[in-house]
This record gives sequence, C-alpha cells and structure tokens, in this order.
Amino acid sequence: MKLVRLILASVLALAFSASSVSAQEASIRKNLTERLPNLPKIDEISKTPMNGLFEIRMGNDVMYSDAEGNFLIQGALIDVKQKRNITEERIEKLSAVPFDQLPLKSAFTQVRGNGKRKLVVFADPNCGYCKRFEKDLQKLENVTIYHLLYPILGEDSKTKSKNIWCAKDKAKSWNDWMINGTTPVTANCDASTVDSIVEFGKKQRITGTPTLFFADGSRVPGAVPMAQVEKLLAEIK
Repeated sequence: MKLVRLILASVLALAFSASSVSAQEASIRKNLTERLPNLPKIDEISKTPMNGLFEIRMGNDVMYSDAEGNFLIQGALIDVKQKRNITEERIEKLSAVPFDQLPLKSAFTQVRGNGKRKLVVFADPNCGYCKRFEKDLQKLENVTIYHLLYPILGEDSKTKSKNIWCAKDKAKSWNDWMINGTTPVTANCDASTVDSIVEFGKKQRITGTPTLFFADGSRVPGAVPMAQVEKLLAEIK
C-alpha cells in the first residue's frame, strides 16, 4: 500500500506541475497578446533552463518572458556554466530545413573530386558577398555544390538569374559571371523555376545571400570563411 501511495502521489504531483505550467503559458499568451497587439502571432511558449523564464516562439524568432507576461526580453540567453548560447542553438534548430525538403531539383550542380560532401547555396548574381564566396568555393574539394538562383536584389538580378538558368551550360554561365565578370548571354526558356526558388526561400525566411544549407539540414547565413565551411562539412556523418 505504501508503494501504491507513493506512485499515486508522484502522478498527482506531475499532473499538478503540468497543469501549473499550462496555466502559466495561458496567462503569458493572454497578457502579451492584450498588452502588445502588434506582437507577431505566438506559435509556442515553453520553459527555459532558467527558473521563471519562458521562451516565446514566433516563427523562427524567439523572445523571453516572465511567468506572467509582465516583461518581454529580446536578446541571447547564455548558459555561462556550460558556455552555451541557448538562443543561438534554438534558432539554428528552428531554421534548419531537412535536406530532402530543399528544392534540389531546381538546382544546377558542380561536382568536385568524389562529390561525397553536400552543400546547398542560395545566391543572388548581383550579391557582392556571393561573388566573394563563389571564388572561395573554388578551393573546396570532394563536394557536390547545389546552386540555387535566388534573385532578391532587384530586376537586374532576376534577368541575370533567368539568363543563367536558360544557358546551355548553367554552371559555366554562373562561373563566368560570378568569377570572371562576363555578363550572362540573353537566353529565353521557361524560367519559372527561378520564381519557384524565390517563393520557397520566402516561406523559409531566407532573407539574405548567400545562405548555405548542409546535409544535416543546418542553415548558415552569410559568406562565412572556408575554414568554417570545411569544419561544418567534416562534422556531418
């Protein structure tokens, strides 16, 4: 009987704890929504490792609140004991896209060496950072690079992207422009694929170029150094 009572007490305690957390989440959601009507839709509220602090998730963005929604905090939550940036880790997880859900059929590829390692690059042909990054990519070995044309910097970017897409040799046309500065030759074809890539990027909140995706789904924005790219590729098993 003593064991039964202990089990019952544990179950009741867990139920009470879950009910308490649920009530706190409801209170936070209600108060923040009423007090900040322009706040984006709250998708999820969850406890953090810090006592009394809750994560407020809005899409891929996170903020923090106390248990009553009286205060809202924007910034990084850092675990100084474990030397972890909890906010950064969370955003990386939220922004990841499973590799098989990326529009790889809409990419043109470049294979170097054995091509075993995989890298996806969303890039705008008029992006200076993309051009610098493309030159650095030439040093990467044993990799398959999936290039996705992502013209978000204006009409000329769209024109260049569609001319590159319609070229007989897409990779050559891309390299000629990005590395050598040779303007893509005007070409006509069904370039709706480029528009579909832009739509995909908007849904996934890809707001800048270059944006990289690795085989584990992780996302890295910006023209990061090749040493970092090599490190990330090596870490993927």
